[in-house]
Amino acid sequence: MMRKKPWNRTNQPVYSCSSQSGIQFNMHILTYVTPISMSPKRYICGIYHGTKTHELVSSSSVFVLQLLEENQYPLVNLLGKQSGNKVDKLAKLEKKQLLTHWNNFPVLKDALALLLLKPINHIDAGDHTAFLCDVMDYKNLNPGNVLTLDTLRKHKLIRC
Repeated sequence: MMRKKPWNRTNQPVYSCSSQSGIQFNMHILTYVTPISMSPKRYICGIYHGTKTHELVSSSSVFVLQLLEENQYPLVNLLGKQSGNKVDKLAKLEKKQLLTHWNNFPVLKDALALLLLKPINHIDAGDHTAFLCDVMDYKNLNPGNVLTLDTLRKHKLIRC
């Protein structure tokens, strides 16, 4: 008998968002992400209300979406389970020497790919805002396996 609800049966990729406004930076985990158009290349990114990332993306012209590598699952404890309103996530990442820079944003060294996104529209989607974004630039960084929700489930970082 299938016990999982339909939305918990998919195995989506896991991303991190690097956002900034002025001199403030933050990183956050995003799992509600999907490419939505091939021409022009566009993504929809769902960002949870009340987060530092939501505040920064709402007030800036671009942000970086980072496709995470499977071995980066421990970062979910910092980037997804702690608030950027209370914790300086970038200071912790810098201390562990996990950061580099791309397009004037701090990014994770071991990410698989980076996308520079420009929000062009948004809609309230319940507890998230859905940001429709144009891809302005991208870079493939590393080979490897994509971090997915199943890996987070396996490590008991999210509920099934």
